[in-house]
Amino acid sequence: MSRPPAVPDVAGADDGFGGAGPEPGSALAASPGPTAAGPARDGGPGRAKHRGRGTGDTRFEAVLENLRTRIRGLEFAEDLPGAAEGASARADVLHQLEDFVLPRVRRPDTPLLIAVAGSTGAGKSTLVNSLVGEQVTTTGVRRPTTNSPVLACHPDDVDWFSEASFLPTLPRVRQQGLAMPGKDGMLVLAASESMPKGVALLDTPDVDSAVAAHHEFAAKFLDAADLWVFVTTSRRYADARVWEFLQVARDRDTSMAVVLSRVPARGRQQLLDHFGAMLEANGLGGASRFTIPETDQIEGERFTSNVADPIRFYLADVAGDLSERARVSRRTFIGVIDSFRNRVPELARQVEVQVEVGQGLEASVRSAYGEAADEISEALEDGSLLRGNLLARWQDIAASGELMRTLRLRGKRKAKAAEAAAPRVEALQEAVRGALEALVVAAAQRASDRVAESWAQVPGGARLAEACEGEGADGFPARVRTAVAEWQDTVASMITADGATKRSVAKFVTFDKEAFTLVLIVELLGYPRLDEARRGSGPSPQRLLKGLFGAESLRSIGVAARDDLRGRIGGLLSTEKARFTDALSAAGLPGEDDAVQLYQATYNLEIAR
Repeated sequence: MSRPPAVPDVAGADDGFGGAGPEPGSALAASPGPTAAGPARDGGPGRAKHRGRGTGDTRFEAVLENLRTRIRGLEFAEDLPGAAEGASARADVLHQLEDFVLPRVRRPDTPLLIAVAGSTGAGKSTLVNSLVGEQVTTTGVRRPTTNSPVLACHPDDVDWFSEASFLPTLPRVRQQGLAMPGKDGMLVLAASESMPKGVALLDTPDVDSAVAAHHEFAAKFLDAADLWVFVTTSRRYADARVWEFLQVARDRDTSMAVVLSRVPARGRQQLLDHFGAMLEANGLGGASRFTIPETDQIEGERFTSNVADPIRFYLADVAGDLSERARVSRRTFIGVIDSFRNRVPELARQVEVQVEVGQGLEASVRSAYGEAADEISEALEDGSLLRGNLLARWQDIAASGELMRTLRLRGKRKAKAAEAAAPRVEALQEAVRGALEALVVAAAQRASDRVAESWAQVPGGARLAEACEGEGADGFPARVRTAVAEWQDTVASMITADGATKRSVAKFVTFDKEAFTLVLIVELLGYPRLDEARRGSGPSPQRLLKGLFGAESLRSIGVAARDDLRGRIGGLLSTEKARFTDALSAAGLPGEDDAVQLYQATYNLEIAR
């Protein structure tokens, strides 16, 4: 699809800018060129048909709808890399799709929207009133850096600019009588018989307002416009904010006219030359240019002289000539569609940035808790858990011979032995629980610290990690203790289920299941791998166990008990790990498929256009 030629310069005098016109005028519709009369909705001479692709191109509309759906479904995790850029790019493309492209595809009779935008104090409102021919917007100190834009249009077009068709999320009010500003953030609709049908003038907030929301609001309106009339002053034309907006118009090939206002007589030519050179250097040499001199000839919030006539005649020619109106609108439309070739892939790249960040954060969680599981497994295998209090308790009860007597005696003698051994058995049982709990809690804490340290290396990651600290972490030691106690009960059940009771009756008549469970657990915790010096005196757990179990039965119970313990510990670590993975899921990170779908949507758009 080829682009139409650029809008030609409208020059006045010998400086390349529009000067004072020879004929005074009072309204945009009062043009020496063709008139803009015609029916409001019937496609007659007052309307430019098929300014976009037209309602008949259902495939093109479907592709655009799909692109909008993909973009609307995107989420970005706040504070993480790519979030601000991604959210900005998402809003930028989505607003232009919803507010400019799709309305013009669905309805070819969309009114031509001319946005008057620019710097603070540039006289935009005065210019708008002068172009319309009556006061439709307030100026000066009564409307300083306001965020209540005013849209002037013919009464027949007011309904089109209702919430149903134009910027549906923006509240608006219809102006009654003398122009008055609306509330902050509200669009004022000003119906005027002076406006030609099918054309609207929009007085936007200042692009360089001290309030960030104001220039963001201005950008939203510019994204919805067919033609920009950008007004800046002789004092502010070099400001960075001005050129940010002008460069956006250049990159999107937006139809645009540039007005330099408040130009003093002294040094006039030097100012015009410099401004013109800046336009040329920034690729905007083809924009129509106009000049408004510094003047106090203002009455009723309009220029009393003919200083605005060249701008009015230019816009009247655009509004009154259907082919020119269509050309201006079509140029902007095609420029926006062309810009999606870069803007949508750039959005996809920001999605990829967040996907990569999310994958990195998730990988650090897997790595940290994988290391924790390995640490615990190694400690359970190499006997390192049998140290300190736990080993001392085992050596105490094994050397005393009370454990052996508890296992082998019966009747009253067994009861007395069990009673005598009870304190040592309970102490050993508590030592086992304490050692396992300390092992798991310490490993999990180290994993949590490693995750927090790793996440802190990513901008925004520290805040995300801090949000995980209180979510279930405080109750982790209690859950570990419960899990260990339940595991001890399970091991006791395994002994009974294996038939050890019957074999013990045959060999020793009876045995104490609780004490025997402790013997088996000490064996499972790696006692055979201790060196001789650390084992101490007394019988080994394996010697006691073989008195009741055969080798095969003992091996089977040991494997089942270890697997059960690893499963419980794995579940505990998974719960801890979920604090971080759930935080990642709740953060709103986009998915890998989101970027792929955006690239595909861009390709589909190229095919459909």
